Amino acid sequence: MLPVDRPIREIAGLDPRALPADLLRAQEPVVMRGVVSDWPMTRAARASDAEATAYLQRFVRRGAPPVVATVGPPEIGGRFFYDDSVRGFNFRQEQVPLGVALDTLLKYTRDPAPPAIYLASTTIDTWLPGFRAENDMALPDPDPLASIWIGNRTRIAAHQDVPDNLACVVAGRRRVTLFPPQQLPNLYIGPLDYTPAGQAISLVDFAAPDFQRFPRFEEALRHAQAAVLDPGDAVFIPSMWWHHMEGLEPFNVLVNYWWRQTPAWMDTPMNALMLAIMTVRDLPQPQRAVWEDVFRHYVFEAGDDTAAHIPADARRALGPLDEARARELRARLLQRLNR
Repeated sequence: MLPVDRPIREIAGLDPRALPADLLRAQEPVVMRGVVSDWPMTRAARASDAEATAYLQRFVRRGAPPVVATVGPPEIGGRFFYDDSVRGFNFRQEQVPLGVALDTLLKYTRDPAPPAIYLASTTIDTWLPGFRAENDMALPDPDPLASIWIGNRTRIAAHQDVPDNLACVVAGRRRVTLFPPQQLPNLYIGPLDYTPAGQAISLVDFAAPDFQRFPRFEEALRHAQAAVLDPGDAVFIPSMWWHHMEGLEPFNVLVNYWWRQTPAWMDTPMNALMLAIMTVRDLPQPQRAVWEDVFRHYVFEAGDDTAAHIPADARRALGPLDEARARELRARLLQRLNR
C-alpha cells in the first residue's frame, strides 16, 4: 500500500437525486459516503456476491453482443500492464457473453489464485437495459455516459480522462489514489499512442514502487489523495485528475458516469496534443519558441481583444465556435492531413 497521508475530502448525507451542481463542477475530488447505499444493486451486493450476480443477471439482454473481457494469468497480481519490453501487454482480451462472464467471476471468488478478469467500461443501457431504472443518479448533464465495470482483484494503472467522472462502488471495495493534473512530470507516463486501454498510464507499480528507477514519484506522492470506497460510496474525479483504481475483493462492481462541461461537438484536446507532437515538438528551438507564443496568443490567453480588429462577421475560426463552424474546421483539417 502506498504511503499516502492525505485523504480525499468526504461528504455524507447527499441525495443521489439532487446532487449539488457546484460539487460536480469543482476542480477538486470528493468522496460521497453512502450516496448510492439504497440502490437495489448495492443492497444485493451487501448480501452476497451470489445475490449481486443474480441481480445483474436479471438485466442481461438476450441476443446482446458479447462484452470484452480483459484476462491475465494469476502471476500478474491483477495488474493489467505492458510486458517487460513495453511493446506488448501482459493480458489478453476475449469476447464473451456478459452472463457467462458474470458466472465465471462468481466461480472464481472461491479460488485463492484466480486469473485476473476485468469487464471494463461496459455501456449499461446496451448490455443491461432496465438497470438504470432502478439504479441511477440525477446529474447536471442531461445525458452522461453511464458504464459498469466488473472484475475481481484488479489494479488499473494511474491514468487521466478528459470527462468529469462520478464513480460509484456498488459491490466489493475499491482503493482510489488521485493526483492533480500538474503531477504529470512525476508519474512517468508511458507511450501516448500505444496503451493498455486507450489512455496513457503511469509506468510505476503502485504495489511496489521502484524509487531508484522513478525517483520523482516520491514528489508525486506528496500531492496524492486516497480513499477506500465501500459499497454505496462514490468519488467525483474532476477532468484530467490522475487516478489509480484497485479492486480489493474477489468480486467488485463499479458504476460510473462521464460527462464534459463542453459541447458534444468539441473534439478531445488529445487530438491537438498528438498533432502538436507531429508538427511542433521537433522544430528547431527558436521556431518552437515562436509557436509557443502563437499558441499562447490564440489559445491559452485568447480573449475578447484577440480578434477585435477583425469585423465580427469575418472572424471565422477566431470568432465564437459552434457546431457548424467546428464541422468546417474539422473538414479543413482532414483535407490538409490527407494531402
